[in-house]
Amino acid sequence: MSIKALIADDSGVMRKIVVRAANKAGIQDVTEAADGADALAKFGKDSFDLVMTDWNMPNKTGLELAQDIRGQGSSVPIIMITTEAEKSNVLEAIKAGVNDYLTKPFEVEDLAAKIEKLGLC
Repeated sequence: MSIKALIADDSGVMRKIVVRAANKAGIQDVTEAADGADALAKFGKDSFDLVMTDWNMPNKTGLELAQDIRGQGSSVPIIMITTEAEKSNVLEAIKAGVNDYLTKPFEVEDLAAKIEKLGLC
């Protein structure tokens, strides 16, 4: 099964790291977005099996992105990949509709385990 993922992060270097980790986890079809607004626009134009987003981005945060995706009625799995590790932030993300949470820096195996847990690979 071919998984199509959308990766949103304002850091180009971080996007490349997440893309590489996704590739190693078996996801080859990846679309990149430079911020939450860009991600939402791309999400509206295409169909994705997974969204991976940073929290802190200009124009639209990852939290706002998750809320907007859920507001459209989509149940696509969302993984928040961020430096925001406080328990209150994790709970806020889950309330916004995020399925899983991964703190930076992370190991490829950690992301692969989260993707597998969602039943995607």
